Amino acid sequence: MEYAGIGGFILLVLNVWAIVSIIGSGATTGSKVLWTLVVLILPLLGFIAWLVAGPRSSRMPA
Repeated sequence: MEYAGIGGFILLVLNVWAIVSIIGSGATTGSKVLWTLVVLILPLLGFIAWLVAGPRSSRMPA
């Protein structure tokens, strides 16, 4: 079984979910662009950083 392929696919799905969440957040446009670039350029580290410190979804209560 190809574990690297499965891991890459899971990371791709998580990054797409992160980018959709970033775009749908209530953050400023500059912040959205910055987070999107970080997630695209550094897929694993960018996703973890966004998960910990990224802009929250506008659907979340304040």
